[in-house]
Amino acid sequence: FSRILDWEDRGTCVLFGDGAGAVVLEARDAAEAGERGILTTHLRSDGRHRSKLFVDGGPSSTQTVGHLRMEGREVFKHAVGMITDVIEDAFAATGASADTIDWFVPHQANRRIIDASAQKLGIAPSKVVTTVDLHGNTSAASIPLALDTAHKDGRIKSGDLVLLEAMGGGFTWGSALIRW
Repeated sequence: FSRILDWEDRGTCVLFGDGAGAVVLEARDAAEAGERGILTTHLRSDGRHRSKLFVDGGPSSTQTVGHLRMEGREVFKHAVGMITDVIEDAFAATGASADTIDWFVPHQANRRIIDASAQKLGIAPSKVVTTVDLHGNTSAASIPLALDTAHKDGRIKSGDLVLLEAMGGGFTWGSALIRW
């Protein structure tokens, strides 16, 4: 991420961090998997908001294609509504609720968005996995890094109902509900 940050723009450069993460899944037949696995996913995109969070510039043969540009207040305003809507879709598809999930692992954009989304959905703060203070906003790596942290420290255990949520440039946003 540091390659695309405008280090003169203090409104963005202090929020982001470099990181990488992945989640490895494997296929199993239903009898072997039991109730574990991906229960539902929901993905949305709306290009009308592209000017609020994007990387300027185009293809380049240099190390950098452009800089991250963000209208922070606008992103916050839209993020909380979009995130909660797509999570409510996951709840409706499965019958789950803020009370029945074990963990909420959101995209680690910033603490304000995480807290506001959890509060709007009625998710107890004790169920929210937050690692933005450790890594910053690492974009697509933030959820895998948060999952790894919560799994390694013993919070997320086999059989737990885990709600994931992500949001990014353009805007694109989504949710997944998984049985760990």
